[in-house]
Amino acid sequence: MNKKTAKKAGSPEKPDTAMVLAAGLGKRMRPLTDKLPKPMVEVHGQALIDHVLDKADEAGIQRCVVNVHYLADLLEKHLSSRKAPEIIISDERGLLLETGGGIRHALPLLGTGPFFVLNSDSFWIDGARPMLSRLAEHWDPERMDMLLAVASSATATGYHGTGDFLMDPEGRLERRPEHIIAPFVYMGVAIIKPELFEDTPEGAFSLNLLFDRAIEAERLFGLRLDGRWMHVGTPEAIAEAEMAIDNSIA
Repeated sequence: MNKKTAKKAGSPEKPDTAMVLAAGLGKRMRPLTDKLPKPMVEVHGQALIDHVLDKADEAGIQRCVVNVHYLADLLEKHLSSRKAPEIIISDERGLLLETGGGIRHALPLLGTGPFFVLNSDSFWIDGARPMLSRLAEHWDPERMDMLLAVASSATATGYHGTGDFLMDPEGRLERRPEHIIAPFVYMGVAIIKPELFEDTPEGAFSLNLLFDRAIEAERLFGLRLDGRWMHVGTPEAIAEAEMAIDNSIA
């Protein structure tokens, strides 16, 4: 059996690169973000983005491409002190490109294989096993174009929305129907194939475009967090998240 055949017959390679979305304006986090990018807002004594990057490092993610826009110099300086994972900056100072456009802009830095997408403000407490490792093990490129980490919309800390997705027994996701509360909310963590961006528009666009295309092809899947997800979207939510952390280690 040659190497190519062996690779195809075995399990898919786990992604070792991540796109970290850190270019947003953080308007709902004002006044904390008047002079500080949201990824640098501290929760439990550590910047939000460092919580995410630490989890990436623990999961064996070697390279993180971080996009910057708002107060980019401050964020770049902050990231320069990290030793792992390797940080590569994707510069969006000229134009904020939203989630989808930001990833498309960074594709030359991300390589040719599937990669993680991590919101820089995604914040969670792992369960028995780290979520990023579980996501990598669950990834199946034969069936999936995207695999989203999802949390319970009913038990998430700081979240007061109506959920994002329904999930069938095989893990396939569908959008929440109107006037229905969906059981699962997207955590801002995913694995995605780069080829999905081949026919996307230039400039700014949302990842929701690709979510909907994957749903239409029945290739959008989810994996439920077995820990606790915290939506840290406002200054008031910080205290809730810190209390949840303290309770988890008490």
